Amino acid sequence: MSASAVREPQGGVGERDGLAGLFDALRQASFDGVGVSRLAYSQTESLVLDIVEAEAKRIGLRTERDAAANLVATLPGADEGLPYIACGSHVDSVPQGGNFDGAAGVVAALAVLRRLKAANVPLRRGVKLFALRGEESARFGKPYLGSSCLFGKLAPSDLDIKAENDGRVLRDCMREVGVDVDRVAAGDVLLDPKSVAAWVELHIEQGPVLVARNLPIGVVTGIRGNIRHRAVECVGQAGHSGAVPRWLRHDAVFGMCELIAHMDQHWRTLLERGHDLVLTSGIVATDARVNAIARIPEFVRFAFEIRSQSKATLADAYKLFRDECVAVSKERGVAFRFDDKVEAAGAAMDRPWVDRLTAAAARLNLPTETIPSGAGHDAAVFANAGVPSAMIFVRNQNGSHNPHEAMDLPDLIAGIDVMHDAIREAAAQ
Repeated sequence: MSASAVREPQGGVGERDGLAGLFDALRQASFDGVGVSRLAYSQTESLVLDIVEAEAKRIGLRTERDAAANLVATLPGADEGLPYIACGSHVDSVPQGGNFDGAAGVVAALAVLRRLKAANVPLRRGVKLFALRGEESARFGKPYLGSSCLFGKLAPSDLDIKAENDGRVLRDCMREVGVDVDRVAAGDVLLDPKSVAAWVELHIEQGPVLVARNLPIGVVTGIRGNIRHRAVECVGQAGHSGAVPRWLRHDAVFGMCELIAHMDQHWRTLLERGHDLVLTSGIVATDARVNAIARIPEFVRFAFEIRSQSKATLADAYKLFRDECVAVSKERGVAFRFDDKVEAAGAAMDRPWVDRLTAAAARLNLPTETIPSGAGHDAAVFANAGVPSAMIFVRNQNGSHNPHEAMDLPDLIAGIDVMHDAIREAAAQ
């Protein structure tokens, strides 16, 4: 049963049409013929921010671009000396992605601020919308760029990363859209964490749990961190497929497969012991120039990723991975070569805010449950900077990072209702 079937939404009869219209405008601005492509620090990403800003101004909010070129829209509170409530998400996407990943949270935050302003009830503390740039790692291989800039968490070397799609350097792309690159390179803190009372982010669920549970929304308990290698190479020795017996082979593909199979067994064991963990090898390629059905492959490149809510589990799983590389090298007569390890920290959501969102859902007669996030989100950056952070997931079919995302507006409005109820309560304190 959809959320709209169990109770009346709070936003009024025109809200649904307004939400649909805004999503249509975002899609039209970034449709690539298959899905939407709002790449980080691109002109399309800037155009989407312009659309959001125009809507914020229409509502009557004060808008600005911060030093990281993120959009900020403000509904002032009565006491401007108090830390404010921040809400929002990111506007960028993966290539040929869906229209709701990130954008749903920005549109939801706009709806919350519109409701608060329309109620014309003075708030004790202000509420701000942040429409963030560069959350996805698709273009530059590093996530959370827009939010990391805010807290001085990008290293100067990060600004020299080249884009996957066109080879352009990150610092140049940032500068073109208005980022104060010198301050970012210097590690300046652009947003004082003490000025933010809480970060609240709505996002589509990018997995199947809420669909399987038949729930419109979920309240997030934590965000998995990850350790990644974008390119691991297994190097063996070429040979004739019919002439080299098993004991004399140095088969790179069999070496990689044995490594992945061993890691899958470790994964099963760690899950049985109660650890939170997922493993993925999402890219595999031999050398297309010399591939042949009758040739023993001497080379294979693959990606490897570990995710967990636990830093200790991440470290233990990564050690198992490296140990297994050594063992397989000896067993198969191959060698493994690694690019630089890339890490993104996980984060626990603020317990009082988890309780606040859960209580709001109960007051609104909305079924929900707590759920971990397997995907990364800007909320992790805010949480690790010391800002109490919380997330609401909205049911979404067909996964994410593809053009087939299928979020229903009644489910989004259910999430907006919970978010509005909780933020209104917190802003009055």
